[in-house]
Amino acid sequence: MANTTDPFAISVHGTNPQYLVEKITRTKIYNSQYWKEHCFGLTAEGIVEKAVDLKYVGGSYGGNARPSKFLCLVLKMLQLQPEKDIVIEFIKNEEFKYVRVLGAFYMRLVGRPIDIYQYLEPLYNDYRKVRVRQTMGWAMKHVDEIIDELLRGDHSFDIALPHLPKRGALEETGALKPRISVLEDAWEEEELRAKSKSRSAERSGSAARARSHSRSSSGAAGRSRERDGSRDRARDKEKERERARDKERAREKERAKERERAREKD
Repeated sequence: MANTTDPFAISVHGTNPQYLVEKITRTKIYNSQYWKEHCFGLTAEGIVEKAVDLKYVGGSYGGNARPSKFLCLVLKMLQLQPEKDIVIEFIKNEEFKYVRVLGAFYMRLVGRPIDIYQYLEPLYNDYRKVRVRQTMGWAMKHVDEIIDELLRGDHSFDIALPHLPKRGALEETGALKPRISVLEDAWEEEELRAKSKSRSAERSGSAARARSHSRSSSGAAGRSRERDGSRDRARDKEKERERARDKERAREKERAKERERAREKD
């Protein structure tokens, strides 16, 4: 009974884990040569070896919608339901990128929303290229693109993904903390420098205004302070908007540099 789910496996989203893959796709996987030769008697430990041998990811391909090796291993993991620690090791594996994607995909199918965000979001910083076998032909994607598809999309590799609550909703309930980018430190340092310059300019302006006010009448001084305060507030708002634009431009430049370095390594 190599096609049955492990009797000790618990239900996922209220159903048999294997049922997360549509019946017609499951049937094609069971009938595929790769499943019969390499997955029929595979154990949880053996999945690691097969995952290391992966050379691409993908769903079904060709005119007959043949299941990919990646898809076969996904179904085998659903059938065996490996321990969570094993899945996390897959995701944290930095040497074999296809092992990482396999673990991330499985976690997206069966994991709790908090675990999905916790373990998949760090992979946004993985810019390595992976081969994707499509229905007709091949494509190249980056790991972070696949992760974004898993966190934002409804389908991936010909499998309907379970509903995932939006991150913002989980933050509002306190289930998740706000996400901190790896560039956050650089942004904060840049913001501190900008604020320091702003305070210096404000102190110089305040000193000049104070000297000017001391030579004017109290009524004129009051009106001048009001006008200066309005101008200062307008300048502050403009500076805030400019810092926000600079931060966004810095984020895009850094992301582009990371992608370029990843391409050079590959």
